[in-house]
Amino acid sequence: MFEAVEELVGEHADLEQKLADPSVHADQANARRLNKRYAELTPIVAAYRSWKQTGDDIETAREFAADDPDFVAEVKELEAQREELTEKLRMLLVPRDPSDDKDVILEIKAGAGGDESALFAGDLLRMYLRYAERAGWKTEIIDATESELGGYKDVQVAVKARGQLEPGQGVWARLKYEGGVHRVQRVPATESQGRIHTSAAGVLVTPEAEEVDVEVNPNDLRIDVYRSSGPGGQSVNTTDSAVRITHLPTGVVASCQNEKSQLQNKEQALRILRSRLLAIAQEEAEREAADARRSQVRTVDRSEKIRTYNFPENRISDHRVGFKAYNLDQVLDGDLDAVIQACVDADAAAKLAAA
Repeated sequence: MFEAVEELVGEHADLEQKLADPSVHADQANARRLNKRYAELTPIVAAYRSWKQTGDDIETAREFAADDPDFVAEVKELEAQREELTEKLRMLLVPRDPSDDKDVILEIKAGAGGDESALFAGDLLRMYLRYAERAGWKTEIIDATESELGGYKDVQVAVKARGQLEPGQGVWARLKYEGGVHRVQRVPATESQGRIHTSAAGVLVTPEAEEVDVEVNPNDLRIDVYRSSGPGGQSVNTTDSAVRITHLPTGVVASCQNEKSQLQNKEQALRILRSRLLAIAQEEAEREAADARRSQVRTVDRSEKIRTYNFPENRISDHRVGFKAYNLDQVLDGDLDAVIQACVDADAAAKLAAA
């Protein structure tokens, strides 16, 4: 078991030797790449060494137990430890999403339900902002269209990690499971009869693309400028500062009107466009790898209701993995870890089964 890990141990030792060479750090991009791979392999190598050592300890304890019954209990304890290490190592060897350490652009759109849906979109935005705050991430609202009652018709926010994160704790690694239709059941503020309504908002999460991830030819872009507007359509700017960029080969459109400067709005819209093009490229690659696609928790199909927020019962339900909890108030305050971890575990289990 785990014979293939020996190759990873060798690669880890080779990386350690390279990183100790000062000349390697002259090329910062290469040094970052080597450091990233070294950080990925370190927990696997540490777990493997513990697993091997425990196996040796079990053999020694069994030899002693043949002559001294007092060692029988130690054998059982060591066997339990080895079983735990085996499972830990198996989980560490689950194929990783190459985008797991990327930052994300998260977009929330009001859907069916009118003003109530826009208010719910605002609740989701606050939930993600609080979750990011708990995780120590930075957030930046790129663009937003507010509704008349204070919610959001559409809002886009960049979520960025601070410093080096442990494998599996990156922004995309955690938030990629949030994409889809989120349904809310509650008595809206606009309801005078106290009846429970159902409305929905859509969440789109894409890894934020760097310029090296997606090459955008300026000749493939159509850039339109217009006057930005606020709730109800009233003008909030007397100059044509809002920017809409259309990627002609794909028809993908990104716009931004939050900034006062046309140049700033153009830069923000390009960030959104690059991330959307990267998401399209990744989805095409996933379709080509059908077997791998079937082994993953579905995160791209936006037509499915992935989660229900039931206010009368203080219940949150994730329909993809069967998760259910009665702490909706805490979840909306940013306590999302248990919900997300259920998706992470289901994804890992499916990949292990496929492997």
